[in-house]
Amino acid sequence: MKNRYIQTAIVLGAAAGLLTLLFFAVKTKKLQINRWIVSDRDVIGVDISEYQADVDMSVLMEQGIEFIYIKATEGSGHVDSRFADNWENAQECGLPAGAYHFFSFDSPGQMQADNYIRAVGDLGDKLIPAVDVEYYGDKKENPPAKEDVVRELSAFLDALEKEYHVRPLIYCSGDVYEKYILKDFREYPRWVRSIYYPVTFEAGGNWVVWQYCDTAELEGYVGGERCIDLNVLNRGRSLEDLKTGRQQR
Repeated sequence: MKNRYIQTAIVLGAAAGLLTLLFFAVKTKKLQINRWIVSDRDVIGVDISEYQADVDMSVLMEQGIEFIYIKATEGSGHVDSRFADNWENAQECGLPAGAYHFFSFDSPGQMQADNYIRAVGDLGDKLIPAVDVEYYGDKKENPPAKEDVVRELSAFLDALEKEYHVRPLIYCSGDVYEKYILKDFREYPRWVRSIYYPVTFEAGGNWVVWQYCDTAELEGYVGGERCIDLNVLNRGRSLEDLKTGRQQR
């Protein structure tokens, strides 16, 4: 009997050790489970900003990239230094592109919308606008009041919806979604950040785009960071669903 207890303890200890190793492998991104889930039959895209420096869209397309989101603006006054070039290059290559805005908790939503609209202009048949809502600086330790965020984000989204006649895509991680988005903006299409584990654990089937990796290395961009974010379109959607003018439900 004593030997059985010892054997059980050894097995449980070994299992706990393996689980601990698995946890740290996932958290340090040495083991990327999501890369096993997304396959060649999925519609894969990237999102970029000035951090990728010079980007050759045609080279990205040769590697199976089928859509791209390009950072356009941030807050009420900043325009990404590479936006104009990236936007033009995507159009020339025929790569379906959308422009995203990095939302500031420190600026009025209407002013941020004005900044985006000035920089991006007409979206035509481009992908729907997107807004990145995430903590920055010390905001995670000192999160803004929910009522303030809801008020200003509502002003931002309303202005873009009035301009482009489509509900913008909201990008965020799970903690931001639970605190600010879930109750007041659930009708907006969701772009989920879930880089450590499958999106179903984070959002079930309630998502349009999933950012599943932020450490990919592709060819086609030089002079900046080597890593690039990978995204995948929900298999129940098509790129046509992401086009401006197609209302998302």
